[in-house]
Amino acid sequence: MEFLAPLWNYVLPFILVLTVLVFVHEMGHYLAARRCGVRVEVFSIGFGPEIFGFTAKSGTRWKFSAIPFGGYVRMFGEQAPDNQTGDVAHSEQEIEVSFYNKSLRQRAWIVFAGPLANFLFAIVVLAGLFSIVGQPYTPADVGKVIPGSAAEEAGLKPGDIFVKIDSTEIKRFEQVVRIVQLSPGRRLSVIVTRNGNEVRLTVVPKATEVTQFGSKQTIGRLGVSRSGGDMVFIRHDPLTAVWEASVRTVVLTGNILDALGQIISGQRNAKELGGPVRIAQISGDMAQAGIIMIIQFAAILSINLGLINLFPIPLLDGGHLVFYGIEALRGRPVSERAMGFSMNIGLTLILCLTIFVTWNDLVQLRFVDYVIGLVT
Repeated sequence: MEFLAPLWNYVLPFILVLTVLVFVHEMGHYLAARRCGVRVEVFSIGFGPEIFGFTAKSGTRWKFSAIPFGGYVRMFGEQAPDNQTGDVAHSEQEIEVSFYNKSLRQRAWIVFAGPLANFLFAIVVLAGLFSIVGQPYTPADVGKVIPGSAAEEAGLKPGDIFVKIDSTEIKRFEQVVRIVQLSPGRRLSVIVTRNGNEVRLTVVPKATEVTQFGSKQTIGRLGVSRSGGDMVFIRHDPLTAVWEASVRTVVLTGNILDALGQIISGQRNAKELGGPVRIAQISGDMAQAGIIMIIQFAAILSINLGLINLFPIPLLDGGHLVFYGIEALRGRPVSERAMGFSMNIGLTLILCLTIFVTWNDLVQLRFVDYVIGLVT
């Protein structure tokens, strides 16, 4: 039964996490649509043939489908009658509950509610962890400076306490690690306190290639460590936990955008982009590390999902919001021809990106080398 180990250890945790996040995302669309008086015909987790489901009194078909990678909410009247197939005339009652009949603000809200639900889910999950388990906290002091490192070249000394890096106020050592890792070869302005006095320094983290979760990545290394293992978990009251979780969500969102910007500008290698295979691997690793780790990973992945869906790419929620923005400026909707052309471009981009990141995953996991070895 050893051949089933990857299924239990990696595939199932990945599907479980993805199912929860997809449900949260689509529930955001569903609740907003119902709030605006739109009739929802289908709420599906997954694509393809239905495995099982039921029809609610509201008329919505809730179902699980065969392909568990994604999901959708289908609303009545997503297009105007003139643009729909067939010549069926809608009654006044049907027009009233149709998506196309809603105001521009309502349609935009329904679309935006999906990504928003993912961000709110991350805040709720992190707030729960910070309240029950506690928020990890490590003082941002320097215990040791490695000889020949970027830290030594910059003049950092044992006992220094990080106060600020560029425009970011530093409270925890984890912040230092994260900023440095995202800044290989980039000049950073650092303020530390030394013997009660502020000292300003400039450091340039050295670019270092490492392997994380089977993926080669280039990160920055400063060359400092802490002398003690005095990480503590500070439990917060509910209000403070929500605030800290919100701040953490904003920081994580900024880190993702920063890393993506570095890839686009060429500062980081595009091979670092991961796809479903790598997410499955990380999901399995987190599940084996414990329930706390998998819950925390789910929160981070939810932020990624919400952010990706806001990218201005046709087919994604962000693409629809761009169309609504154009409609607001023009005073009339984008033509069906332009919409269809844009959707085809968006589909092509998404397919190409999916193939690219999946190929990255297989190369990083040496699956390609394994297959080549079988035929040579």
